[in-house]
Amino acid sequence: MAGELLTPVISMIGVAVGGALTFLTQRTTQRAADQGETRRRAAALVEERRAEQIRTVLEFIRFALEAEGVAHARPPQWEVGDEWYRTARPAIDSLRIAENGVQLLCAPGLHAPVTAYARALNEAVWQERDGGSLAERLEPFKLEFLAVARASLT
Repeated sequence: MAGELLTPVISMIGVAVGGALTFLTQRTTQRAADQGETRRRAAALVEERRAEQIRTVLEFIRFALEAEGVAHARPPQWEVGDEWYRTARPAIDSLRIAENGVQLLCAPGLHAPVTAYARALNEAVWQERDGGSLAERLEPFKLEFLAVARASLT
């Protein structure tokens, strides 16, 4: 009788051990898959964020170039409501919105150069030129902004 019980008991022990090993294998595999998925999502989020920052910086550059063009086209005498003003006002407004976008979405180190460049453009558009070319006045701000932007996006 002891021999008759030994075979089913050993069989049951084998089933239990096999089931436990299967459970542990599946659990380990699921954990590894979950961790891999978490890493993949984190990497995708970082890449999406970087792409969003690049789009924001490019938008700022586009509006900065538009404002620079308006500054170059500035007539010696202008009045609120004339044709140049109707071009200049939206250009500066768009530049300010883009500046705020950079400050909101990009690295803090980029905030000061963006603000300095936007202010220099604003002054170039609205204030009289005191000698020197417009490019000479704007170039240092533009170069600093581009250098910091390049460093922050790499």
